[in-house]
Amino acid sequence: MVVLATAVTVTAMVFLARTPPSSVRDVATFATLTFMIAVGGVVKTSVRIRSTTHSIAWVETAIVIGVAISPASWVVVATVLGVAGASAVLRLPAIKAAFGIGKNVLIAGGTVAVAGFLHWPGAAPPVGDLIGTLSIVYLVAALLDDLLAMPVIALASGTRILRQFRDDLDLRLAGFAVRFVVAACTVLILRADPRLLLAVPPLVLSLHLAYSTRVRTRTEQQAWQRLARATDALNVVDLGQVLTTAVTEAAELFSADEVEIELRDRGRTVRGNAGGITYDGATPEPSAVNGRVLPVALEGHDRAVDLGVLRLRFAGPIELSEREQYTLRTFASALCTAVRNAQAYAELARIADEHAYAATHDALTGLSNRRHLLDEGTEQLTSRHAEGVTALVLIDLNHFKEVNDTLGHGAGDRVLTQVADRLRDAARPDDLVARLGGDEFAVLLRGLPAPAIAAHRAEALLAALHEPLDLDGMRISVEASGGIAVAPASGGMAELLRRADVAMYQAKRAGQRIATYAPTRDTADLSRLTLGGELPRAVADHEFTVNFQPIVDLGSGEVIGAEALARWHHPTHGMIDPLRFIEAVERSGLLPAFAEAILDQALIAAGSWRDAGFDLPVSVNVSPRSLLDARFPGAVLARLRAHDLPPDRLVLELTETLTLSQLDVVDRVLSRLRDSGVRLALDDFGTGYSSLSLLSRIPVHELKIDRSFVTAMESAAEAAAVIRSTLDLGRSLDLTVVAEGVESEPQRRALWELGCAAGQGHLFARPLPSGTLLAALHRGAGGRPGALAPPLHDAGAVIRLPGRRTGAGRNRTATP
Repeated sequence: MVVLATAVTVTAMVFLARTPPSSVRDVATFATLTFMIAVGGVVKTSVRIRSTTHSIAWVETAIVIGVAISPASWVVVATVLGVAGASAVLRLPAIKAAFGIGKNVLIAGGTVAVAGFLHWPGAAPPVGDLIGTLSIVYLVAALLDDLLAMPVIALASGTRILRQFRDDLDLRLAGFAVRFVVAACTVLILRADPRLLLAVPPLVLSLHLAYSTRVRTRTEQQAWQRLARATDALNVVDLGQVLTTAVTEAAELFSADEVEIELRDRGRTVRGNAGGITYDGATPEPSAVNGRVLPVALEGHDRAVDLGVLRLRFAGPIELSEREQYTLRTFASALCTAVRNAQAYAELARIADEHAYAATHDALTGLSNRRHLLDEGTEQLTSRHAEGVTALVLIDLNHFKEVNDTLGHGAGDRVLTQVADRLRDAARPDDLVARLGGDEFAVLLRGLPAPAIAAHRAEALLAALHEPLDLDGMRISVEASGGIAVAPASGGMAELLRRADVAMYQAKRAGQRIATYAPTRDTADLSRLTLGGELPRAVADHEFTVNFQPIVDLGSGEVIGAEALARWHHPTHGMIDPLRFIEAVERSGLLPAFAEAILDQALIAAGSWRDAGFDLPVSVNVSPRSLLDARFPGAVLARLRAHDLPPDRLVLELTETLTLSQLDVVDRVLSRLRDSGVRLALDDFGTGYSSLSLLSRIPVHELKIDRSFVTAMESAAEAAAVIRSTLDLGRSLDLTVVAEGVESEPQRRALWELGCAAGQGHLFARPLPSGTLLAALHRGAGGRPGALAPPLHDAGAVIRLPGRRTGAGRNRTATP
């Protein structure tokens, strides 16, 4: 632009040299034009954009008037001299002065070029033609002014040229119109009577003052609107967003090259400009903007706090007006309030998060607590988007009380913490590990591909506890029992937790490391509660029936007894297994009536078999609660008399009597039954339900080996050892030993070879109604009535003992 302006100036000076002002009038005209241009450059309205002040002057108006009254070369040279003089008066920097001269020279060159093309001014044209031509010439001058100034302003403000052109377009158009009116009036006055030019200066002054006032009012109005928007934008609760908004809004509001906010209490500095944040940290590098820095303290209206400082940086020597200084203080006060609000909200959010965390996590281990587990589990089970299988593993530390009692609760807490860490490390990212309380933990398994995977995951979790824990140099081994439950189709998280708890205690009772929930072993299933309400009707309507499973001599295959198994023939649900209703019966007040009904059916069956020639004893399971009733022996003997059966044809099977056997009433009940001739059997021997110590108190005649040992005897040496020791004990105490759960011929032969006399199981028969069993006895096996299996020996190889014999050790009568 400078080069082009120089070329225009040189060309104009060449033409001026050829046609210089030759008369006093010409010199006066040239001097007047130069003076007008200089005055137009001095009298202007200024607008600051960042570190640069941009002015709206009257130079193009003076140029247009000059085109009307003097030669083209005079206009260009007068523009150079006039703008240079105005720059000197205003003491503008050299670069701004050079830009102003170059820009206005190009405006003058373009204007005289268009005027020459239009042959203006020529001979005195009509007023209409004059105004039309003058409009075109002025429009060219105004357009050149905008086209040359807008890119520089946009570059200085960091905005787009198009946006810069649109901003305040109405105000600029009004200014163009005012200056055009002044130019037109001046030209018309010169044409009519030059003496009337005395009226032009007051007109120009009034119009200039009106326009300046309008610009200033608009600027202040926009400034207050921007301040309102800026302070409104600060009304957020996130501190980072507050600081970002404050930096960008302050840069825009005060046209600053850079804005910096320093928060002293947090040691944080945020720096940026209208385009965004350039730094956010503790110790910033020196600013790249070297110039004027205007700091203002963040201390609020009451100056009661000192949060830090807000700094505006300008690349040039800028002075804020009084209005801008007040705006800056107002903005800083609003920022101070916004920062305090954001900090207060952050503190409240932190406290709320701590409370929420404390409400959902265990204080000792940092794991989720029961509430969080239930909430997360419920959300998992009810979510439509949940994929895979959900399962729960419940883990309980065995003998943990001994750690607390021996080493103290501090050591116990460290054990719990280390266990929590190991479970957390062993769990998958999607699993939720929780401490339910005491020494009980739970792991919610989510997104399993198949239910069987839950057992593998549970094994891995328990394996993580296998290695000893380190307590101040001591190595402590921790044993745990686990229960697994897969999410049920109904019942929700509470039911899932209950089932896992049931499985865990099943594992403890069975002496196993881990067990999976099995509905058939759940004596507290929710469905049992509904069945409990139907018990009175079931007893009254005789819905309880009895099936019988034969007890067989393992060697000969002959039936030597039968166990009565209660069944509920429900009118809606069909045949119901006793595991689903026995506990409900025991807890109700219907136990005596229920026991009498079952005993009656068992004794009726035994009498029918006896009448048919099969004199078999019948075994009936007795609830431990019945042994607390001193009237129970009398009721049993009364039923025996009613059915005309001798007492030794009834075997009462006892379970879970470890605690009850310590009571005198139990001893009296059992002694009276035994003294009356009723035989007693100890069921589920070796599973933990029974104990060797019971044998010294309870006068039993039989021991029944639990089916779990029979099932595992071929693959587990421990199970075979339990069976052998039970048989040895039975021989030593002259007790009959019956093996439950005999399912195959190899099991039968192995038990027989170990010395077991009797067994029952599906190998011989499933539980059958009384009539069906009697028919099977008549039919027999291998042409032998009363036998359900072929013998394991030749008829002459073994000498059969009498069906009843007298034992030597404790004078007990044994079942044949």
